[in-house]
Amino acid sequence: MLFAYDAITSVNNLLISKITRQHAESEFPYLCPMQFIDTHAHLYLEEFDADRNEMISRAIQAGVGTFLLPNIDRASLPALLSLCDAWPEHCLPMIGLHPTSVKDDYRDELAMVDQQLNERKFFAIGEIGIDLYWDKTHLEQQQIVFRHQLKLAKTLHLPVAVHMRNSFEQVYSMLHEEADACLRGVFHCFSGSIQQARRVTELGFLLGVGGVVTFKNSGLQEVIKETGLEHMVLETDAPFLAPDPFRGKRNESAYIPLIAEKIASLKNIPLAEVAVVTTANARNLFNINTKQ
Repeated sequence: MLFAYDAITSVNNLLISKITRQHAESEFPYLCPMQFIDTHAHLYLEEFDADRNEMISRAIQAGVGTFLLPNIDRASLPALLSLCDAWPEHCLPMIGLHPTSVKDDYRDELAMVDQQLNERKFFAIGEIGIDLYWDKTHLEQQQIVFRHQLKLAKTLHLPVAVHMRNSFEQVYSMLHEEADACLRGVFHCFSGSIQQARRVTELGFLLGVGGVVTFKNSGLQEVIKETGLEHMVLETDAPFLAPDPFRGKRNESAYIPLIAEKIASLKNIPLAEVAVVTTANARNLFNINTKQ
């Protein structure tokens, strides 16, 4: 992965050079050089076992210094928490039950979530939602689990990271029913239509923009053009969905600048503006202090 590291670092340096340092410092005095947050990355999965620390170091050197780690289920939690303990200033944990892990034992899984929330700090409930792509067998249980976790998030004043696959109307309907001043979050890996994006943002949620935006003929590109930057955060969903030119390979957080560059190009704005606004959006949503 040395090539990937060199490529990303070179891209970041090249893009920074497009703006004079004087201009960057005057316009964005608190973000020079550019800093990014990866709001959704499964860096604890086995795909990174061979080079996890090196991969995180590559990301930090590429300007990506904070990573939000969404949970999947109780089997994934030990590795997630171990990574957060090893990199406490960079890796920030979420807790939740992923919809594809919702089975007949969902009550035991939810009990684990409840217990963990009493034992340590988490930055979000996630990832949670409804997934009808692989299996519709447990739709009713997925809805029960999703609602339970939405209520948890509201009670604890935590944001939610929402997973949605072939289920926009079901997810949106439940969020609309639960909507109040405490409910906030992000639609992880958003890939819907312009109309769906408007409904999401009108609900007060952000769009998680990842590598899909770099794909040729991606419908997401038109959504980005029509959506204000104040409604977006950046994410990789690593190790999945690597952006071009790494599509089909293992994704990693060092690729965030490629996603930001594509957004800047689509909106015809400086890359530094994408960095500033999306980073501020992430810090605000996840209540991340400036030391992280």
